[in-house]
Amino acid sequence: MILPIYLYGHPVLRKKSVDIEPDYPGLKELIANMFETMYKAEGVGLAAPQIGLNINLFVIDASPLAKDEPELKDFKRVFINPEVTFNTTEKITIEEGCLSIPDIHENVSRPSDLTITYFNENFEQVTERLTGYKAIVMQHEYDHINGIMFVDKISPLRRRMLQNRLNSISKGKVSTSYRVKI
Repeated sequence: MILPIYLYGHPVLRKKSVDIEPDYPGLKELIANMFETMYKAEGVGLAAPQIGLNINLFVIDASPLAKDEPELKDFKRVFINPEVTFNTTEKITIEEGCLSIPDIHENVSRPSDLTITYFNENFEQVTERLTGYKAIVMQHEYDHINGIMFVDKISPLRRRMLQNRLNSISKGKVSTSYRVKI
């Protein structure tokens, strides 16, 4: 089932999410719905807060970016209760966008190398080192479960320049190919 994506300005996007247990009601169906919603919106990641749930869950399938970034070819994951346990001080800057902030893309600087521990869709614990684009995509979604959006990471001057557009998005004055909720 395709779910509506909550837009910038909705309070659910600013709350810190909580861990879930293996018996979370309808977890497998929720994960399937999140992937379906993400694919319909042509995204590469979707966090639970973006569909109105403040739980520590996000999905990623960055394989559509593999044409330009071959290391993303098989980067499809479910992250449950993730915790970043290491970040390098070395950063890379990449242009990011977000399904909750349609039509805005900005350069964001993030650590290029990290280690994350999480549970997969079968609630098996995984510890994984991610570098480059994998690290960037994961951090974008990880920020969502902590109430952080990519526009929080751009310069204050650039954010002020975007404020009118952000205000319009928060009022639903935006056109998307997917269902949204303001």
